Amino acid sequence: MFVDEVRIYVKGGDGGDGAVSFRREKFVPRGGPNGGDGGNGGNVIIRANKNIDTLLDITSKVKFIAEDGGQGQNRNKNGKDGRDLIINVPKGTLIKDLKTGRTIKDLRENDVSITIARGGRRGRGNAFFKSPTDQTPRFAEDGRNGHERWLRLELKLIADIGIIGLPNAGKSTFLSRISSARPKIADYPFTTLQPQLGIVELEDYKRLVFADIPGLIEGAHSGSGLGNTFLRHIERTRVVVHLIDISATDLLQTYNLVRNELTLFSTKLSEKAEIVAINKSDILDMETSRKIAEELSKEISKPVYIISAVSGNNVKELIRAASDLIDKENEEELSYLSLPTDHEAIDKKGLTF
Repeated sequence: MFVDEVRIYVKGGDGGDGAVSFRREKFVPRGGPNGGDGGNGGNVIIRANKNIDTLLDITSKVKFIAEDGGQGQNRNKNGKDGRDLIINVPKGTLIKDLKTGRTIKDLRENDVSITIARGGRRGRGNAFFKSPTDQTPRFAEDGRNGHERWLRLELKLIADIGIIGLPNAGKSTFLSRISSARPKIADYPFTTLQPQLGIVELEDYKRLVFADIPGLIEGAHSGSGLGNTFLRHIERTRVVVHLIDISATDLLQTYNLVRNELTLFSTKLSEKAEIVAINKSDILDMETSRKIAEELSKEISKPVYIISAVSGNNVKELIRAASDLIDKENEEELSYLSLPTDHEAIDKKGLTF
């Protein structure tokens, strides 16, 4: 079962109280305070784990509370520090404060972690408070409470290319054709009820990760059909492959419907590089398919590929185009990052500032 959003309560362990104690031993004429400090409370840590691909394991409980620190003891014995509580999540998990909605951390890489709720500080025993003016303090410090908060964890799949389109556009068949992924495939809407990932091996040891996003329908951005549950998984892709069923009544309307849902959900999605492909070309002859593609290409002012995920026709060409587009996106990003700052530009002109 794929789970990509959960709400949890986290709390660091409470710090242990300091002890109030005095030394009392035979043949020791002068005693004195010897109450030890308490232990620090354990922290709650969230860590991205490469062996996990869903938030399902976290749904078994709601509250995650770290261990409390031990109490201070006599003879200057300090309490034991509470153990940290580690919550393992998949790479790509967003950690948000449930109350404010603020994003606290984006765990984009494996083994990245964050201390999300710190344990309470230990209380100091009465031995700490001994001074020339107070040789026998009869008080100790209480441990501090651990930090607590409610969180919302959201998983966003990290893929190079997202496959989008209306239900039954052939996205799952396409993914199974190009990779070893085996999504459920049938001839009824919403066969794919959860995102599927597939890895495509190219020449020169290059790999691309494709994500099959469950079918969108009109109103998906506001919750219709499968709703906007999976739209956020497209946000991290570099390129989207938009598949359109060649048997659709109005291909332009079909194209615009999906594009509109992306725009209404997030303007960033509508700005992503896109490859448009007409699928299921095997049900028509090539000349008819070519005419349909040319008409759609003129209407949307973009190249339109003709493929058949079932027969594999032109699938390799589409993958190569997606790979080239990824490379172009990477080059533009590197070019942008290498642009000189204003100070650098001025400095090269020999000016002072």
